[in-house]
Amino acid sequence: MDDRNDFLQWFNTTWRRAEDTLHNGDAAARFTTWSDRKPVTLFGAWHEALGPHAAREVFLKLADGFSHSVSGDIELIAADVSGDLAYTVHRATTSTHVNGEPSAYVLRVTQIYRREDGEWKVVHRHADTAPPAAEGP
Repeated sequence: MDDRNDFLQWFNTTWRRAEDTLHNGDAAARFTTWSDRKPVTLFGAWHEALGPHAAREVFLKLADGFSHSVSGDIELIAADVSGDLAYTVHRATTSTHVNGEPSAYVLRVTQIYRREDGEWKVVHRHADTAPPAAEGP
């Protein structure tokens, strides 16, 4: 398997499972997909963090608010690998509970990954809420 296919296999299995468990209130799997080596940056839709420890604190806070995930879908728009770096651009459509209330949202997400000791790790995430679809002329 080539690097890109190997990376996408990891993204579509390990990384996606970690996202699903986070939206059900458990951050442990997300910890395994994120680097604990600097630099790590998180510019999330709701929180931001600089450094691995600060990112983990955000993940715990998010997990504390999430529960009863109904669905999560990833629309991969672009992805590539170059040596020990990779990136993805995707839309994440999520239906879950946030602080006990049903919530559905779409995020536009760009992530950068670094291969560390043979495993892919997220080192940067930027996410924002997707604007409403534009109406035609």
